[in-house]
Amino acid sequence: MQLEQIHSPVTNKLLEDYWSEHANIHSFFEYKYNVESFGKRMAYLKNRSYRSKELSQVIRSYMERYGLSEKANHYLNELEQGAVVVVGGQQAGLLTGPLYSIHKAISVILLAEQQRKALNTPVVPVFWIAGEDHDIEEINHTYTMVNGEIKKRGYSERSKLKKMASTTELNGEALQQFIVNVFKDFGETQYTEELLKNVLQHASNSKTFTDFFTLLMNDLFEKHGLLMLDATFEPFRQYEKMYFAQLIERNEQIAKGVVAQEQKLAQAGYSMPIEATEQNANLFYIREGERFLLERQKNIFKNSAASVKFSEEELLAFASESPQNLSNNVVTRPLMQEMALPVLAFVGGPGELAYWATLKPAFETLQLQMPIFAPRLSMTLITRQVETLLKQKELTVTDVFTNKNEQKMAQFVESLKDDRVNNAIEQMKMQLHRQYEELTDYLRSENYHGEDLLEKNKNYHERQFNYLKTKLEKQNIDKHETEIRHYKTIQASLYPNNQYQERFYNPYLFLNTYGESLIDDLLELPMGISDQHNLISL
Repeated sequence: MQLEQIHSPVTNKLLEDYWSEHANIHSFFEYKYNVESFGKRMAYLKNRSYRSKELSQVIRSYMERYGLSEKANHYLNELEQGAVVVVGGQQAGLLTGPLYSIHKAISVILLAEQQRKALNTPVVPVFWIAGEDHDIEEINHTYTMVNGEIKKRGYSERSKLKKMASTTELNGEALQQFIVNVFKDFGETQYTEELLKNVLQHASNSKTFTDFFTLLMNDLFEKHGLLMLDATFEPFRQYEKMYFAQLIERNEQIAKGVVAQEQKLAQAGYSMPIEATEQNANLFYIREGERFLLERQKNIFKNSAASVKFSEEELLAFASESPQNLSNNVVTRPLMQEMALPVLAFVGGPGELAYWATLKPAFETLQLQMPIFAPRLSMTLITRQVETLLKQKELTVTDVFTNKNEQKMAQFVESLKDDRVNNAIEQMKMQLHRQYEELTDYLRSENYHGEDLLEKNKNYHERQFNYLKTKLEKQNIDKHETEIRHYKTIQASLYPNNQYQERFYNPYLFLNTYGESLIDDLLELPMGISDQHNLISL
């Protein structure tokens, strides 16, 4: 495994500005990402009190169901004694979801280790599983690659209800078939049999999307003690009671602050990621596992689709007596996280950076401070096959990111055109046109009324010529199918649909190629959070 770091030509304006020392975007955050900020944030945390013992017990009770490693147990003991955390999170995707879920977990672990040494204090890694998310269509599929083509593989069960991932029960047979199909696309390697057996075993022990996600993540990161917590875990909801109350009591001020800040963000030249409104309560009501977003009108919280309406007092009663009936959204989840955990830094992707840029007034409304935002590691995994193909084609990964691979493929396909065949077909078409013109002139002179019939007949023959040309071109290209597939494989592996591979493939595609030590070996590389893109040759 080898590491090369580049400044990626694939840019995101907000993220690029965040890494710039003097850009205006820093006014939207509490801290810049630098050494001094970690010292200041640590001093801030020391002056606050957290329910560390209770929090540690909640996380322990969640993880014990999935297996608690020796290192995770050590981190829980440290958390109980007042350790701070680096936290990141993601939805509970099948087969861990896209690679960026793994990238986040790696980023959390590496940053926690770095700051443990730099600050000389216990810092533990925590992964917040967004089990409350109800967009099942976003997490019920993955992508594979077959003969250089991207293939979408979906879990066949569907639900019309907006049930949360943590309450959506999996169909065991459908899940097993999904896994088998995905691994069939991967192809057989020396690692496939054992890897597939392991994944199927975890699937058989999973009742919900979140169960399956947690089991796989716990398996992959077992040696590194990654602590995990599902947002919907009922003991955690009980732990959050008083924090839900604060979100309800300051609801209007939070919404107004986010709306105003998002407008400022737009005025500064960025997008409006949330499109917030002052009427959005930024809380969900949960009924029988379904999630309904609440709107606020004066002191009334309601959702018309669910036919529910609550006064502020009634919603506060929910917070106190049945907090499991409440859930956060993109605005209140970071606020809840800040109240519930001693957060040194939050690790997030470019999309989360945009959301967080709208939240500073919301934090201030609750007399909270935004933690340090740490952009997650960005990386591309390069298999030996793809590395060999890049050398053959005299291409670099940067070339692929800048569309030079696609250009070379287009040039190659263009070079395959048989001019002799194409010229012969064009001459036949011209000859046909002349003959139709001669026949048309004759019919007109003899007062025939067959012009429409002739035109229709001519168009038919033209279509046949075009069909002949297309078929012969395809035959010619098929003779060079292997060469074209090589270009397609490079593209699909490194930059599918002109996006980073992290948005498409799950880690098992690369575990199947590299072996079970993939995650452990990645964590051994000298990587750290920065504005560099990491190219990793497997």
